[in-house]
Amino acid sequence: MATDAIKSRCITCDKEKRTVRCEGCLQLFCYDHLTDHRQELNKQLHHVELNLAVFRQTLNEQTNHPQIHSLIKEINKWEEESIHTIEKTARECREVLLKHSNEHFNDVEINLTKLSEQLKDIHQENDFNEIDLNQFNLKLKQLSQELDKLSTISIQQETTPLIHKISVFVSTVKAISSININNHTKWKQYGSTIAGGYGEGDQSNQLYWPYGICVDDDQTIYIADWWNHRIVKWKYDTNHGQVVAGGNGKGNRRDQLNLPTDVILDKNNDALVICDWGNRRVVRWSRRNTKNRQTIISKIDCSQLTIDHNGDLYVSDWRKNEVRRWKQNDKKGIVVAGGNGKGDHLNQLNFPTYIFVDKEESVYVSDSGNDRVMKWMSSATEGIVVAGGQGEGDNLAQLSYPEGIIVDHLGNVYVADSGNNRIMRWSKGSREGSIIVRGNGEGKQPNQFNCPICLSFDQEGNLYVVDWGNHRVQKFDVEVD
Repeated sequence: MATDAIKSRCITCDKEKRTVRCEGCLQLFCYDHLTDHRQELNKQLHHVELNLAVFRQTLNEQTNHPQIHSLIKEINKWEEESIHTIEKTARECREVLLKHSNEHFNDVEINLTKLSEQLKDIHQENDFNEIDLNQFNLKLKQLSQELDKLSTISIQQETTPLIHKISVFVSTVKAISSININNHTKWKQYGSTIAGGYGEGDQSNQLYWPYGICVDDDQTIYIADWWNHRIVKWKYDTNHGQVVAGGNGKGNRRDQLNLPTDVILDKNNDALVICDWGNRRVVRWSRRNTKNRQTIISKIDCSQLTIDHNGDLYVSDWRKNEVRRWKQNDKKGIVVAGGNGKGDHLNQLNFPTYIFVDKEESVYVSDSGNDRVMKWMSSATEGIVVAGGQGEGDNLAQLSYPEGIIVDHLGNVYVADSGNNRIMRWSKGSREGSIIVRGNGEGKQPNQFNCPICLSFDQEGNLYVVDWGNHRVQKFDVEVD
């Protein structure tokens, strides 16, 4: 609270008195109603404390009794329903089998009775020879075989599975909903180089025109080292990287990459998914066994990619000007953005690059050739402009060749404005953006960029920027009040 010596009108009693301005709500209160205002704030604080206590209790219950978690309940429900389906199917099959078996046994019993009567007759008449005995033995053998084989009955497995297997998928979407970031969050304007920065090259401490990155929970970063045809793993607070994919020269062998432009983590398969741009394919490399490599999409002019909370893969196609979603084991994928030719209409894209998918499965696309970022909601036939779209330029309503994008839990869009060498934030519904990291002109100083091309955040809210032209990755720490 700060004292104002001039008489002003109290917000509560509407009288001219000596007042005090609340630094929180910025309203003026007279001394009498200042106490009331403080009491109301104390009530609100007490309410927050109660909510915190309730949440603490809920957390303790779920920690001590994880079986009550909704996902555990969902697994239990699947188990119960699966067991019920199996038991019901087994019961029905037994009933059918017993019915036809009894009919078969009755047929064998009838034939056996006939054979017994024939045997009894010739025995009484004492009129038989070796030929008759052989015929009786043959018929008896046939009956024995008929009893064993149940000739018209067999067990078959249908091609359609009775039970659909479930699995637990750990999302690797570049989401920052769990990070304490809001409209007022600020970052330091001088970055620290955490990868590369030693000029262009192929040594372990160098990068050569890096493109996409992803940040693991422990702040380990994976970098698509474009011109070196490799993916490099850079652990936190080290001055060199480790090649984890490619690095065997430019080529299309299974152990090679050709100008990779993006990489994401697929924790469910403990693998890296790589946009192998020059080979027109998307590949998966196991993190446990680097020899375990698989082409999951081929013959695609892929630019960048991402993955959603269901494990579905999204790939931008720069030639077809579209984004497709690929479910697991999908052969063709479906168009979720663009796909109507090159153009600047709301149902078109022009050289789409980086993409982001939120929890509602809305697709955000960096429409680089149109200097805008588009949002395509699930099943939409056209997108809406959420950043830029006012032509190429450097005012707050414009972008210049936007690249990397991330969307937070409030709907704020973070954009690597590569042509303007700056990082921008566009609040949800805003027609203008704000600069969160100024480029200060093209350059290689800690507060400068040379074509920033990709973004990521870690769990603490620190910002990572791929500084393409400077062959480095910069980290901008979040400012703490």
